[in-house]
Amino acid sequence: MKSFVRWSAVLSLVGGALLGPSIAGNMQALALPKEQVLQKLRAVPVFTIADAQGAPLVASPPNAANGQKNAPVAGVFVSQQDAQAFLDRLKSKNPELAKNVKVMPVSLAEVYELGLANKNKPNGLNFAFVPTQQQVASAVALLKQSGQKVERFNGVPVFIARGGKNKGYLTVKRGNQQIIPLFLKKEELQNMVQRLKQQQPDLASSVDIQVVNLEGVIQTLTDSNNKELEEIAIVAPQESIEFLRSLQPAQGQARPKAK
Repeated sequence: MKSFVRWSAVLSLVGGALLGPSIAGNMQALALPKEQVLQKLRAVPVFTIADAQGAPLVASPPNAANGQKNAPVAGVFVSQQDAQAFLDRLKSKNPELAKNVKVMPVSLAEVYELGLANKNKPNGLNFAFVPTQQQVASAVALLKQSGQKVERFNGVPVFIARGGKNKGYLTVKRGNQQIIPLFLKKEELQNMVQRLKQQQPDLASSVDIQVVNLEGVIQTLTDSNNKELEEIAIVAPQESIEFLRSLQPAQGQARPKAK
């Protein structure tokens, strides 16, 4: 990929404490400029399998209709642990290939930009997001609890809380900014909801957790006309942040880039 965000900057974006929960009104109708969308996505680390030059490992699945290969696809893992597990399996199945690649963090903004750049190219690089199966199971359970008849969840689950008389979105303060947090881990949202219930017990019974998919969120940020989109912040899992912190002394290494 052409360039990668400096992870120290990412850590400053996502490391702020989430304080002062309250309930915001429902979203009402300013499409976000591209740079604002990218700013929100830069704070979200995801993980690829890439070689020493930073080129992602890709697969070119065959086209059943004509026997030719489709455009190359690179896997983008939400979880570093899932990416590492994939690499470990690759080491046992294809050790020659595996010895030349490793797990690399990449900003979701970089994936988004590269996806746009390849969108209309016949053999342009595509990306396949790989969600954490535990979060997929949580998403399916939530949808079933709401009365929907589903057996699977499409895409990467993103969890959001609503509550109050008007079922507004849960907001928190990060520094001087009020945000509507969207979590990639249901458990981390639940922890925040518990803090809300302690601080505002009158709202406790009205708060519930809903699930959407990350791909839809990105599309909404790009296309929709909701002023409150400015307040949305995708919250990276704590384990991803801790992994980035562990890499800081080793910064300056090659970053993934398109072939």
